[in-house]
Amino acid sequence: MNSTIAKQNPSRKLRKYTSFGQTVRNSLTMAYRGILKVRRTPEQLFDVTLQPIIFTLMFTYIFGGAVSGNIQAYLLVIIPGILVQTVITSSVVTGVQLREDMDKGVFDRFKSLPIARIAPLAGALLADTIRYTIATFLTFTIGYLLGYSPTGGLGHVAMAGLLVIVCAWAISWIFAFLGVIARTASSVQGISMLVLFPLTFASNAFVPVDTMPNWLQWVVNVNPISHLVSAVRELANQGTMGTDLVTSLAGAAVIVAIFAPLTVRAYMRRT
Repeated sequence: MNSTIAKQNPSRKLRKYTSFGQTVRNSLTMAYRGILKVRRTPEQLFDVTLQPIIFTLMFTYIFGGAVSGNIQAYLLVIIPGILVQTVITSSVVTGVQLREDMDKGVFDRFKSLPIARIAPLAGALLADTIRYTIATFLTFTIGYLLGYSPTGGLGHVAMAGLLVIVCAWAISWIFAFLGVIARTASSVQGISMLVLFPLTFASNAFVPVDTMPNWLQWVVNVNPISHLVSAVRELANQGTMGTDLVTSLAGAAVIVAIFAPLTVRAYMRRT
């Protein structure tokens, strides 16, 4: 045998765990993988690039005069609503792509690598924040082009965008959990849309609450999407922070506290 081959050390013990630093590095590497996937298949960004533009134009010019009397006044209502709807809806992709990767055996290959087992999951959720950022930027940009002029200032507008991104990241844990336990990617898509559409449309995102029936007003007022939309309007349009901001952040924290452990546990069992 070649003398240059080092002898194995029988006293050496293999680690069955990864350090926190290695877990962070592995997760960032997997997030970079997610960004590379978007670069190679840019059509994955159609929902966060075309949807805010199309929805903003449609709602503004079709409902603007009927709801607020004129387009300029309606922009203060609809831009925060479209922003929340677009970003929250795009969080569904997290679960869909996760299920697709698991079906293709991608995560089986990751199991053979000396990386933290949670890294592929954490990296996928981290990479999707790029999608939320793009949707946020485009929604505000098209709004400004149409005449949206919030009085909160650029700083509060940025805070409003950051709030939506944080809440969307929290909600993506729910869809990641669905992606792990569901059998197919199409079922994740169907279940997610079945939940999100009533939540987004039965809210204060598009029309004033006082125009709705009394029973529906109660539903809208307790809807977490309504609290998030109100928080964004207060930040961007008025430059203020109220109870809706606290409620939205608290709700995001509760979602992560519940679904992050559930998702990780289910993911560990499946992989």
